[in-house]
Amino acid sequence: MAIKFNREAYTKVFNDLDKFRDYCRFEGKVFNEKDLYKSDAPVWQAYQKYAGWLRAKARNSSRKFHSRRS
Repeated sequence: MAIKFNREAYTKVFNDLDKFRDYCRFEGKVFNEKDLYKSDAPVWQAYQKYAGWLRAKARNSSRKFHSRRS
């Protein structure tokens, strides 16, 4: 029985690692590869919060906000 190579999962891990490294570099956080996907690491929690903020910002960028003041 041969082991099948899952290219999508392989590339996802390395893409996530690059994004996490860039976040740590630009925000001045300590980068440790072991913290990737580790839910109790404070740096990973901060990165997840930042990624959620970016998703919300992208989602809300197309909305038209109407002010109640005229």
